[in-house]
Amino acid sequence: MKHIGNIQPAAGSRHPKKRVGRGAGSGHGGTSTRGHKGHQSRSNFSQSPGFEGGQMPLTRRVPKFGFTNINRIEHQEVNICTLADLVESGKLTNGVVTPDVLYRLGVIRKKTAPVKVLGVGNITVALTVTVDKISASAKQKIESAGGVVNING
Repeated sequence: MKHIGNIQPAAGSRHPKKRVGRGAGSGHGGTSTRGHKGHQSRSNFSQSPGFEGGQMPLTRRVPKFGFTNINRIEHQEVNICTLADLVESGKLTNGVVTPDVLYRLGVIRKKTAPVKVLGVGNITVALTVTVDKISASAKQKIESAGGVVNING
């Protein structure tokens, strides 16, 4: 009968620890199971990720192409329909839209990255929008609804 005091692991599931470097009679003496010479037999051996045994690594074999502009500015995009939804749900009551307001409402993720309003959707409420960039269609839709558009900087 099994009690909490005499529970044992299943037969064959546990192995004794391999004690290397404890004499020739142990069968794991001498080179301590590391083989003879070479990088991996040395102490403090570590292999960099991507090392392929001296073969040209994949990262160097694959052809590189294209161009990455280091001066690219990633804008956070907000659509007109998102602004309309905020007004409908009552989250945007005073009609003033700024990056700080959008961040507080959880529409954008980063406080510091510039914001661009895009013209997807329609709006019927007059809003005062102050952002870093705005598309021509978004500006036209906001102004036709009686709103005002201001561009930062």
